[in-house]
Amino acid sequence: MVALALLFSLLALLPLGFVVAVGFDTGWPTIKALVFRPRVGELLSNTLWLTVLAVPISIVLGVTLAWLTERTALAGRQLWSALAVAPLAIPAFVQSYAWVSAVPSLHGLSAGVFLSVLAYYPFIYMPVAAVLRRLDPTLEDVAASLGTPPWKVFFRVVLPQLRLAICGGALLVALHLLAEYGLYVMIRFDTFTTAIYDQFQSTFSGPAANMLAGVLALCCLAILLLESASRGKARYARIGAGAAREQKRLVLGKGAAFGAQLLLLLLVMLAMGVPLLVLCRWLWLGGIDNWLHADLWHTLRQTLLLGAGGALLTTVCAIPIAWLGVRYPRPLFRLLEGCNYITSSLPGIVTALALVTVTIHYARPVYQTEVTLFLAYLLMFMPRALINLRAGIAQAPVELENVARSLGRSPARALWSITMRLAAPGAAAGAALVFLGVSNELTATLLLSPLGTRTLSTGFWALTSEIDYVAAAPYALLMIVISLPLTAVLYMQSKKMAGL
Repeated sequence: MVALALLFSLLALLPLGFVVAVGFDTGWPTIKALVFRPRVGELLSNTLWLTVLAVPISIVLGVTLAWLTERTALAGRQLWSALAVAPLAIPAFVQSYAWVSAVPSLHGLSAGVFLSVLAYYPFIYMPVAAVLRRLDPTLEDVAASLGTPPWKVFFRVVLPQLRLAICGGALLVALHLLAEYGLYVMIRFDTFTTAIYDQFQSTFSGPAANMLAGVLALCCLAILLLESASRGKARYARIGAGAAREQKRLVLGKGAAFGAQLLLLLLVMLAMGVPLLVLCRWLWLGGIDNWLHADLWHTLRQTLLLGAGGALLTTVCAIPIAWLGVRYPRPLFRLLEGCNYITSSLPGIVTALALVTVTIHYARPVYQTEVTLFLAYLLMFMPRALINLRAGIAQAPVELENVARSLGRSPARALWSITMRLAAPGAAAGAALVFLGVSNELTATLLLSPLGTRTLSTGFWALTSEIDYVAAAPYALLMIVISLPLTAVLYMQSKKMAGL
């Protein structure tokens, strides 16, 4: 078990090791020529402005929605809560496709910020809403009893307790901004990810693309350090069990309630209504013939097979790491688990370039084969399985494993027959999230997939690159249909974490 965990964790360090190795091999003069040039400065400026604008707007929007759905007596708040998470079912590049086909003039930084907020604000909303459901209302009651106005109670008492949730959600948004490719290509906004892919595809210039990937990896690590520093060392758990009771909801006045409903309706229309209406328009124009192409259903089958294979492989490989982390929480095993989280923070294109370089130089037979593609999925989506497996294994009493061993079962058999049976719901949730990631992954699949392999995301991308929006519509709709139930799983998991 330890050997397997060590092997998978060392594999997880491959992309980061690749960035370091490329830097040493290239040499300082070449690095200086490739990195310190106006083009890199332009990309860095674009990325910085995108992050500085989109992340705070997402925070304000996510916290506002969470407060409206969890702390007010707003009519239909359960429905609004579900609809606030629903945009996660629409891949960001599909969101961009819908808006660009509806408003062709949409481009540049402002469009990037607008579409990024619509696509990624649920990453702020979900953790903040989950924390709001579990907050002890005693502190707020004490502050109110001292004559503190409600708005001051929120900013002085509630908001500081949301710090971890906001920082975690903001980290996810920022990392997605750095990794996203399709959304920004469609609005003609250059970022590091778009430049890396274009550099590799147009000139096959390994050093230039690798240097850009190195700068992008450093940006991701800087964001990780910033998030870690912003968390602080404050205590967020109450001392003692306290008295569990439901938070009293604020009754909004007629004007405020109308404004809140209008805000929620506007957001749902922008994030869900416009993409679905545009899709319906293209589907109507394409007619029934648009669904009769054999390539569409072959692509769907390949997507499901890759998603299922990636989910199964990643979940199985995550078991030894999660089991050791729960049963033996030693520094070494925590370090092995942490390696996977660091790697997952790197954009998919960095992982893909690392595997392209390694396989070309040291493992040519597996270059552009399913082996390399599944390895990329494993490295990119391992944390999705780990988080859920840890929770499931932690709820399985270790005494049951010990009893099974005392009755003659081997450790491996006791793990599979006892612990994993009890942890099955967590494993299934993790596998569902991995499946969602694999089925919507674009850049790594474009770079690593074998010739003839076509997923819904790559097929959709090929058609939109040819401005064939009508033919691309069925691919977009099928991606949404696949993502909806998995997004529902994510929503229910957040409710479960909040104790509901």
